[in-house]
Amino acid sequence: MTAQITPGAERKLKNRVSLRMNISNSLTMAYRNILLIRRTPQQLFDVTIQPILFTLLFAFLFGGAISGSVSNYLPIIIPGILAQTALTASSSTGAQLREDMDKGVFYRFKSMPIARIAPLTGPLLADIVRYSIATALTFVMGFLLGFRWASLDGAVLGGLLTVFAAWCISWIFALLGVLVKTAQTVQGISAAILFPLGFLSGAFVPTTTLPSWLQDFVNVNPLTYIVSAVRQLFNQGTIGNDFWFSLIGSIAVVLVFAPLTLRAYMRKA
Repeated sequence: MTAQITPGAERKLKNRVSLRMNISNSLTMAYRNILLIRRTPQQLFDVTIQPILFTLLFAFLFGGAISGSVSNYLPIIIPGILAQTALTASSSTGAQLREDMDKGVFYRFKSMPIARIAPLTGPLLADIVRYSIATALTFVMGFLLGFRWASLDGAVLGGLLTVFAAWCISWIFALLGVLVKTAQTVQGISAAILFPLGFLSGAFVPTTTLPSWLQDFVNVNPLTYIVSAVRQLFNQGTIGNDFWFSLIGSIAVVLVFAPLTLRAYMRKA
């Protein structure tokens, strides 16, 4: 006599998968997304074109006006471009997630014997590759324009901090992707978030000339601390308070938004 598993019982079994299976399935889904990137390299346009275009545009457009020359402006702009590009790349996570859900990809995954969270956590892990590409290209552009870091260790640590912060922030946009109804809505909300965070962070210009009420916003802007931490690592090769604020803040974002995202996703998965 063969026992049959009801749909409700099957769902409970999926909920009880081991931590090892969750990790294994998430890594498998991450590898799947990396393969998709290799087959459709257009997905990398935002992390390849933007670092090159923004670095050249801002360096030659504002370098002379703000710092007197491009070479003097590079220590200011390169950390800013790095943080801005990584943040922009993390925002596309939500739009891509919403697109996959709209296309029914996640419904096909539901019928497979895999951990239910894997289709969500896998792409988030795969996006680390995108952030790394954006970081590497910003490094290359800065070097070609004449920017030199105070130390190699400081440059590597600054890059790692940026990638880690971008991955942590991507959980916020992933939550948007789960909650809103269209990818276009995700993109619109993301742009509304990115615009003030990016330009009111000291990433591109000194903030000392801003009105006091705007400086108050700059002082509570999380991107300000990331840019300042990376700038100190690049230009001085040292770790300051902003580094620890950025690291702790990034971890706090994951601790808050990862459970919220997973809960919202599990209700729809």
